[in-house]
Amino acid sequence: MIGTLLWGAGLGVGLWALAVYAFPPRPPLRTLIDRLHATPAPQPILATAPEGWVLRLGGPFVKPLASLGLPSARLRSDLAVTGKSIERHLADKATLALTGLVLPVLMNLVLIVADIAPGWALTTVTSFLVALGGFLLPDISVRQEAARRRSLFRHALSSYLNLIRVLLAGGAGVDGALSDAVSIGKGWAFQQLRRALVTAKLTRTTPWSALSQLGTELDVRQLTELAASVSLAGTEGARVRASLVAKAAALRTRELTDAEGEAQAATERMSLPVVMLFAGFLIFVGFPALASVLGAM
Repeated sequence: MIGTLLWGAGLGVGLWALAVYAFPPRPPLRTLIDRLHATPAPQPILATAPEGWVLRLGGPFVKPLASLGLPSARLRSDLAVTGKSIERHLADKATLALTGLVLPVLMNLVLIVADIAPGWALTTVTSFLVALGGFLLPDISVRQEAARRRSLFRHALSSYLNLIRVLLAGGAGVDGALSDAVSIGKGWAFQQLRRALVTAKLTRTTPWSALSQLGTELDVRQLTELAASVSLAGTEGARVRASLVAKAAALRTRELTDAEGEAQAATERMSLPVVMLFAGFLIFVGFPALASVLGAM
């Protein structure tokens, strides 16, 4: 009975997704009018990676998943940080979910040939659980990768602040300090900073506006604050060296705190296998004695 209900629910969801793909819902007229009168958003600074075969395989499921409001706004920000497009992410979710749904069925067919099949009820439940895990796995991996890149960017930003401070102390202008400091560093974080400054030159905007946009796209508050401080120096001639020193020190303190927290979490995770091994040893030693006492009774 449970297997029949699950198969019926899966068939209904599949038919609904096929209907949404074949006949996508039309947006309301108010939404179309707002799009016509809306101010065009600036082009994103963060670049996305080229698409692969996964998008071609899971492409038919992108529109039905997007109609459900996937991914969320927070996950869209994480995808921008990792350089992964929304279409590719939705295609990954659909591909892994379909793989998880079909793989247990194929294994059950193989076991049926070997005459050791566990039954279709267990196979159905396993298929849906594995499909759910495959559907959620891309979200988890994107969040972890985005958190790692943000931490790496904050670490590089503290070095960038120190370089700007040194150049400003040497008499360089604000624009020159921003460009010269970013040309020294290497790695993914400095590549994004260079890309933002090059975008500012090509679009004839101020460097601090491009840095502020990059901070918004990366969801790194420290970079947005840096852009605000540099804009004061560039437009009103304010002295920002002391502010840059304080921001760099705050970033280093945060990185040290995060590193200590990760080390303590790793230590706690290492203690769990030791406790489980000790519990297994106690059971291995005490079970014969307990069995003999219970047998004597």
